[in-house]
Amino acid sequence: MGLFVNIKTDSYHLGIWKIEETTEELLDLLPEKEYYAAEIERFKTLHRMQEWLSVRALLYKLLGFHVRVFYHQSGKPYIPDYFISISHTKGYVAVMLSDVGEVGVDIEYYSQRVHKVASKYMRDDEVASAFQGDNTWGLLLHWSAKEAMFKMINYSEIDFRKHLHILPFEIAEEGIFHAHEYKTAQNNKYKIHYLINSDFVLTWVECVS
Repeated sequence: MGLFVNIKTDSYHLGIWKIEETTEELLDLLPEKEYYAAEIERFKTLHRMQEWLSVRALLYKLLGFHVRVFYHQSGKPYIPDYFISISHTKGYVAVMLSDVGEVGVDIEYYSQRVHKVASKYMRDDEVASAFQGDNTWGLLLHWSAKEAMFKMINYSEIDFRKHLHILPFEIAEEGIFHAHEYKTAQNNKYKIHYLINSDFVLTWVECVS
């Protein structure tokens, strides 16, 4: 399917790629095919090869030209002239770009397993509201939003319960909620955009202070 969601504003460009192509089909979408064919040899599983190639195909689609992705020692990706955030989940990858400032995006596949780890990231003053009678969606949105904030803050040793706070909100199919971080001296406030798909939740972050 390729490009599944495409959102562009004055300050960022965000896309989701639904992975339905074969490895060879993904390679055919990219320039420098021989380079990418050699690079994926380091992956041991087919799904990791396709996931990695899909990120590059999506990036090529969003930018309209080819760039290679590099990584800091922390694992944070970077490319020339842009801030970038990358996320992936079962069958999908997401990429967010900006030439203005740091960005954070996260995509999470729907799973009941999030209930088992909720105590590790949900604060006592946070409430996971239900969507269509299922509070799994609320838990996923809290987890995803904190992952996206973590990527944007770019600090190590962030405690998701202590340092990241999601303010109460009612869940719709898509919308905005707000959050604070208590890790930095600035105690930044964030606007969290989100959308719910039958397969996943997607969140992406804008700093408002």
